[in-house]
Order: sequence, then structure tokens, then C-alpha cells
Amino acid sequence: MATTDTRSLQDRYRATDSRSAALHQRAVNVLPGGNTRTTVHLDPYPPYALSGRGAVVVDAEGQERLDFLNNYTSLMHGHADPDIIAAVTAQLESGTAFSMPTESEIGLAEIISARIPSVEQVRFTNSGTEAVMMAIHAARAYTDRPMIAKFEGSYHGTYDFAGVSTIVPRDGWDSAEPPVTPYAAGTPQGVLDNVRVLRFNDLEMAERVIERDGAKLAAVLVDPMPWRMGLIPGTRDFLAGLRALCDAHGIVLIFDEVISLRASWSGAQGLVGVTPDLTTMAKIIGGGFPVGAVGGRAEVMAVFDPRGGKAKVPHGGTFSANPVTMVAGKVSMEKLPESEAQRLDALGAYIREGLAEALDGARIPGQVTGAGSLFGVHLNQRELTGYQSWEGSPEEGALRARVAEGVFSRGAVLSPALTGCLSTPMTEDEANTLIDAFSAALKEAADA
Repeated sequence: MATTDTRSLQDRYRATDSRSAALHQRAVNVLPGGNTRTTVHLDPYPPYALSGRGAVVVDAEGQERLDFLNNYTSLMHGHADPDIIAAVTAQLESGTAFSMPTESEIGLAEIISARIPSVEQVRFTNSGTEAVMMAIHAARAYTDRPMIAKFEGSYHGTYDFAGVSTIVPRDGWDSAEPPVTPYAAGTPQGVLDNVRVLRFNDLEMAERVIERDGAKLAAVLVDPMPWRMGLIPGTRDFLAGLRALCDAHGIVLIFDEVISLRASWSGAQGLVGVTPDLTTMAKIIGGGFPVGAVGGRAEVMAVFDPRGGKAKVPHGGTFSANPVTMVAGKVSMEKLPESEAQRLDALGAYIREGLAEALDGARIPGQVTGAGSLFGVHLNQRELTGYQSWEGSPEEGALRARVAEGVFSRGAVLSPALTGCLSTPMTEDEANTLIDAFSAALKEAADA
């Protein structure tokens, strides 16, 4: 690793004559706000990435940092994995996309269905957002019902219905049921009318709403370990209760495991032992390339089947299941046998314990959540059940951001919400670097 002097790390990209500053000036002329991804926005401008190798990402100023964000959990094997590069390079020489199916999509689908017991059949998309959209379409077609239920504060991409109440105004926190709020301006009222919003880990509310509206509900959409809530886990009783409610009312239960597929060998559903009807996936199944998938029971997935006439749910996509992504995903999944997944799970436990000890050492109230290769830090000791308990006060949110900035200044990358993940090139050495950076950032924030 390069030097970790705090001031030099902070100032290189922030200098008004830095390459990152110059790139941002070019960007604002041709991109709204200077970017294409809201998640990478940072005022007054972000550091720009130049390259990555293994566990390290290099910014436009040439500064190296350990990457514990991994393009928001998608890079299970870090940057520029040589085996994935070799497979993709070979595929590039054979063609990148065809108006015919290829064997590569069969191979990746076989790996996924063998790894996740609830997934009998798979349909590939180009993003997690699209996977969720198609899962909702499938549930509606299968049940012939219009509505879905989802949970406040959970992010499922930018499809209108899935985005409802991703953010809930504070003046609605005390309401008997969470308010139904649009994620984006311009969301039609008809969308809001067809979504019921529940509170995470509140089975009593779910029972009340589903008993009332179950005959109209096509699906219950739930992330069993929501990234946007700092990886607060859904309890087994809660998720099993949703399964029972969906069974009783003929509702399709959708697990969004776009991120939580990292939580164990067979995802968060494998940890809790609850089987959904449909599972949405993305991130790690693409080997660093754009990908998404919806999979589940063959009976439900049959709505996509075009044989014998028009499918109930037509689904195209010019680059869906393109062979470049498929071969990258296949190699990525093959490079994570159960033994390697268990090693990474153990390293995740090591880092979660180390971060918790750092909180104790800094005498800052806090706790650490997550599972497998995922971890989230919370700067409070209240009971964590869902969105409101994660969000806390504006002051707490500002403290999270300051700590994340302090960690970044010391050579490691986390999300502004203090969530992160591991990649297979990492060992205890990289974990200790993060723990030390986190400890120093905590003390700096406490002094401030």
C-alpha cells in the first residue's frame, strides 16, 4: 500500500488543480450533476477511479486504497481478476452478443440453480432493477392480482413500484402504517395506489395489512438483509411469518438477494432457512459485468415460457444473457467453491469483531451487523429492527459520513453509511488495515 498520511490522502483529489477536479468540470457540461450514478455523487465532486487490481483501487491522482465497497458489493474477486479477464478476453474474440442463445447462459443458470435450493429455473436480465421489475411482473401474471407489498426504507432499484417508500419522511414515522411515498418525482398516483408499505421485522403489521388486502396482493417483496438499512437482518420468525402469510393468501414471496446473496453459500435465505417463491439476484453472479437474474419455482417461472404461443410475461433485452457477462459470471461463481466462501465468511466475522472492538476502544456507542462477507456499522446501541432505528437522527447520519470520510482518508473505502464487503484477494492483513483506519477515524470524529 502507498503512504497513509492523512493529509496527503485527503488533499490529493480535493486540490482545486487535481485531475479529479478537472474531470468533474468536464463532466458537469455533459452529465446532469456530473455523473450517471447518484450513488457515486459527492459534493463538491468525487474522487475519480483510474484503475483497480485485486483488493486495491487507484484514483485519478494515483492514490491507492483498499476497496471494501467493491462497486457496491458486485466484485466478489476484487478488481481485474486474471481468470475472469482470460475468460472474457477469449469470449471477446468469439463475439460479444448474438441474436441467438448461447451455451454460456445455460452454464451459469446451472450453477445458480444448484447453489440456491429455491431456484429451479432462472431468467437473466441486465441489472438488479430489471430483475426486480420482472419478478413483480411474474407475480402479477401468476396471481392475476395488481398490488404488491414492500417494506419502508428498503431499496430494490428504480422501478416505480419497487421504489415506493425507499425514503420515508420523518413526519410519517409515527403513523400506524408507513406513508406511501414516491422515490422519484413524476411517479404516477396509480403506482402509489397499488403498493402497500410495511415495517421491517414487524410481523404484527404484516399480518394486519395482508389479512386486509391479501386478495389484491400479487407479491410481498422483501430484502432479508437490507443494505440501505445497514444490513439489519430480518429475523427468522419474521421471514418465516411472511412465508406463512403468503401461503395462506396465495401471494408470491419475493426475496431480493441482489446483495445478500453474499450472506452465505446459498444467500440470506440459506441462513434463515426460509424458502421464497422467487429470488432476485445480480452483483456477484456477473463477475464484474452488468447482470441481473430472477429465479424460483418452475411453476411461477413458467409465466416467461414462450413455447406454444405467447408467454404471459414477454421478456426480451438485447443484452440479456450476453455471453461476455455469462462467462464472467460462470468463472466468478466457480472461483467461489463452498470452502472459499467459508474462508471469506470467517474473515467477515473477524472484521465484524474487530470493528466492534474499535467502537469499544473509542468509547463511542455502536454495534456491527452483517453476515458472510458483508458488514455494517451503526453508531448507536438501540435495538435495530428496521428503517427508523437505522436512520436515527440527522446528527447521527452526519457522524456516519464523517467516519466514512476519515476511513477513506486513511486508505480504505466504505460506503457513506458505513457498510462494506470483502473480496477474495483479502486476508487478515487487509482487514486489520481497515480496522486500524476505522479506529483512528472514530477517535478523530469523537474529538471533533
